[in-house]
Amino acid sequence: MKLKQYATDFSVEHYKLITVAVVLFTLLLALFIPRIRVDTDPENMLSEDEAVRVFHNLTKKQFTLNDIVVVGIINNKNPNGVFNPVSLTRVYELTEFAKTLSWPDEENPDEQTGVIEVDLLAPSTVDYIGQGGPGEVKFEWLMKKPPATQAQALEIRDRAMSNPLLKGTLVSEDGKAVCLYLPLTSKDLSYRVYSRLKEKIATFKGDEQYHITGLPVAEDTFGVEMFIQMAISAPLAMIVIFLLMLFFFRKLVLVISPMIVAMVSVISTMGLLIGLGFPVHIMSSMIPIFLMPIAVVDSVHILSEFFDLYTKEKGRVNATKEVMSNLFTPMLYTSLTSAAGFASLGLTPIPPVQVFGVFVAIGIMIAWMCTITFVPAYIMMISEKSLENFGHEAVHIERQNRLTKSLHLTGRFTYNKAKPILIGIVLVTAVAVYGITRIQINDNPVKWFSKTHPIRRADIELNSHFGGTYMAYLVLEDATEGNISTEFVDSLRNRWLKKGSELKEEIPKSADMVGELEKLLLSGASDEKNRRQYVDKFIEVANKKIETAEKAGRNTAVDLWYEVADFFELEKERLKLFKQPQVLNYISGLQTYLKESGLIGKSNSVADVVKKVHQELIDGRPENYIIPKTSAAVAQCLMQFQSSHKPKDLWHLVTYDYMKANIWIQLTSGDNKDMEKVVKGVEDFFTENTPPVPLKYNWAGLTYINTVWQNKMVFGMLQSFMGSFIIVFIMMTILFRSPLWGIICMIPLTITIAVIYGIIGLIGKDYDMPVAILSALTLGMSVDFAIHFLERVRASYKETGSWQSSVGVMFGDPARAISRNVIVIAIGFLPLLAAPLVPYKTVGIFLCAIMALSGAITLLVLPAIIKQAEKVLFRFRLAPASVGCNCGFCLIISVATVVLLAVNLHRYWKLGPGRLLWISVIIIPVTALTCGIMSRRQACKRTDTNESEA
Repeated sequence: MKLKQYATDFSVEHYKLITVAVVLFTLLLALFIPRIRVDTDPENMLSEDEAVRVFHNLTKKQFTLNDIVVVGIINNKNPNGVFNPVSLTRVYELTEFAKTLSWPDEENPDEQTGVIEVDLLAPSTVDYIGQGGPGEVKFEWLMKKPPATQAQALEIRDRAMSNPLLKGTLVSEDGKAVCLYLPLTSKDLSYRVYSRLKEKIATFKGDEQYHITGLPVAEDTFGVEMFIQMAISAPLAMIVIFLLMLFFFRKLVLVISPMIVAMVSVISTMGLLIGLGFPVHIMSSMIPIFLMPIAVVDSVHILSEFFDLYTKEKGRVNATKEVMSNLFTPMLYTSLTSAAGFASLGLTPIPPVQVFGVFVAIGIMIAWMCTITFVPAYIMMISEKSLENFGHEAVHIERQNRLTKSLHLTGRFTYNKAKPILIGIVLVTAVAVYGITRIQINDNPVKWFSKTHPIRRADIELNSHFGGTYMAYLVLEDATEGNISTEFVDSLRNRWLKKGSELKEEIPKSADMVGELEKLLLSGASDEKNRRQYVDKFIEVANKKIETAEKAGRNTAVDLWYEVADFFELEKERLKLFKQPQVLNYISGLQTYLKESGLIGKSNSVADVVKKVHQELIDGRPENYIIPKTSAAVAQCLMQFQSSHKPKDLWHLVTYDYMKANIWIQLTSGDNKDMEKVVKGVEDFFTENTPPVPLKYNWAGLTYINTVWQNKMVFGMLQSFMGSFIIVFIMMTILFRSPLWGIICMIPLTITIAVIYGIIGLIGKDYDMPVAILSALTLGMSVDFAIHFLERVRASYKETGSWQSSVGVMFGDPARAISRNVIVIAIGFLPLLAAPLVPYKTVGIFLCAIMALSGAITLLVLPAIIKQAEKVLFRFRLAPASVGCNCGFCLIISVATVVLLAVNLHRYWKLGPGRLLWISVIIIPVTALTCGIMSRRQACKRTDTNESEA
């Protein structure tokens, strides 16, 4: 007994058992849902051992960096902007309130979490750097308390504007706004801090506008609001789908079954995900939205077919068995193709996407199992009396409604105008391909909010006033990693010989010592691991010599070895790269290049600190805002800064040993493409301007990390899609036992994808995360209708013997079922367009477009192709004993498998085209030979003989 017959008979005969099993299965998995763990951190899109993430965390630790919430206060009504006593008083009050936003750590009650007060950046927490006298720098609080008069407020403005470190970062260049930067112990507290700040701001009255933004706030808020939106949008979509099915099938008791299938698949899938210990990430929170349309599609096919076939005489049992006999195989393959599309996401390099793809695939197969077992069982629980006035025969006006009439006209149109249809679709596809070439990959988490959302408006406003609310960190360090090179030893030797010449003039007896140390410099280089240890060795030698000379009372020797110790101490300072004037000038040049090129809004570095202190040390004039010429002068500037109120701020820009420097870059846009332009700009600068010493650099910061994971996801999903496309082709070829029919079945899928992504390119919409994810949905949904249509075409043609006779049949019940599915899903998810989150809008538009376009192509293009290629497509022969007897079939499957293998080898083992070509050259002939041998075996010869006799 065939599987489909057994499954249907069992479900019909044991419908109560099936119902109990489905209920118990769902309840069992639902028990895990209360154990839900939520993870809204996009950083977890990358695995913990991902190189960029490891470096990002290391950078945060080395430079004491934290994720930042940005609060902007703007006053456009006052001619002096926020620099008036009232506005600055509110700024001060809000700053003091922000300092209180900390709470005991749940895991370590002795520690505090929340805003880090010591690093909070605000007018009342930063220094004014000015002159305190000749050769002296004065550090005073910029705004120790709120100003009492307008003159005091303007003095605060002028002092802030005089410091390039603050101008464009803390205060806007137009004087209309100030920004507070609130560093957090953990970015998952962003939404909590955001909510408390909004509560405080609500108590203020006046002309000021308050805006809160920053990537941590945007990402954390999006995660929170996404779950809220899920609880609203998903049920709303299901209500609309339910009403549409009620309109089509007119039996409340019957249309409940697809809703139950959708609920069972969603609850069981989410329960299984949570039960296996996976957190619900932003991606996996969207599983219900993706799963519901797929879960409903097969049920709508069954209800539509049942509606068309049911009569009182035939009864529920016979009608159900006939429906399942017709639809079992198409539903199996549509579910397998949809599952394959999503399961392919498990091969992407992004962990949350892997979880999302695998569990949607599991959910699809759960939905299929429920559809083929529970829906027939559910029908059996409906009494015959409840089905009165149900079905085509009872509702005779159905055959005269607009949908039926339009489908009959469409059928005649596809038969009579097949060539124009195909020419038209070729032209449309060509335009779509052009559109695809114009697609630009880009994303920005802030743009996941609609333009009316407070975070999006804050982003627009603050980035128009300041250097940028998006942070990226460019870390520079010694490219030699402190290794002792021949060039280093030669340079040190030359400086020592120069020093030795000076010593010989002062102390003639030093000649032997100079020569001795020169030999030691050359011979001792191989004994030490790095330059610091190498230089320390000579300092240690000098100190021992001093101690020995002092004990012996040899004063001349003492003076001589003190000179040696001083020389090597200076050499040790020279090893501190980011105290060297030439290096700091190079950093300053890089900052100027990035600013003048328009790639960034603002940047701060240790070079800026040195220039500002040096300016005030000299005379405060603008022309002295420069890097001093000697490392000793640089060291003096840095020492002066250490006497400020916040000396630890320096360590955000340079490490304690001055071997690594951090350029804090602000961008006015968080778009991937803009961050990538900055990365390219830095590459170009290093290429065109050789550093004075070997330097290497790397990137950190959320803006850069987002670029990395989003690009990895998009390209990873593109490769997964290619693999899935091949898998679907292989499955279609096996389903129809014909590569030609497999290709025909792939046409709606191919055209739908081309047109949708072509439109994206033509209208200039970014290819972002939601669009990339929806490619998997396109794969499954677009091929669904083609499978159902072609299966019925082949069955109808066997009965009629011609396509002309089959057209009327195909544009009756089968076309009606497809049309109902298109309308139900396309319209059913349009309520998502009302959501305030852009990904939900994208899902709604895409679902509507996928369903409408794939349905239209199936009902227009496939009939036109069949009309033109009828003789080729319907050259029926008896089915061979096995697919292995069809050499061409076997060979094409083998080639497709080799291509699939090549795609995955390239993805995971990074094999280049050359190696893949050689692998293919070896495997394809082997498979061809195997196919030839299989097709010539005795069993196939007997089959050919039987075919000839027949």
